[in-house]
Amino acid sequence: MTITAQPQTECPDPSVIAAQNDAFRRLACLGVPLAQPIQGRMHVTRSLMEAGDGFMAEAVKATGEFETFEPENDPEGWHDFGAVEIRGETVFWKLDLYEADSDFRYGAETPDNPATTMRVLTIMLARDW
Repeated sequence: MTITAQPQTECPDPSVIAAQNDAFRRLACLGVPLAQPIQGRMHVTRSLMEAGDGFMAEAVKATGEFETFEPENDPEGWHDFGAVEIRGETVFWKLDLYEADSDFRYGAETPDNPATTMRVLTIMLARDW
């Protein structure tokens, strides 16, 4: 019996993905210009849009300013999830990475390559989860 070693796929560098996720989040939420192009879009849930009285704007701004990444909320080191408190209400945000040409059907094969990765930032009330 012959055992053939399978080539190991390269693991993406979490610090590269984290930097790209942070840059995209700051662009989408705060309008901070990017050093290099990063594809993506931002979505907010209906309940967040309907919260009224500037709540959504506060949630989007807090999402863009979020920097509290710890092993409990960022185990892979990708900076792809966070929770913020707005007026006593918990707001979650999540970044999902897809293959840019897959119509959001397939996860990014090389998530550290901004040319082939589409980021989707979703901001929602925790109670919508």
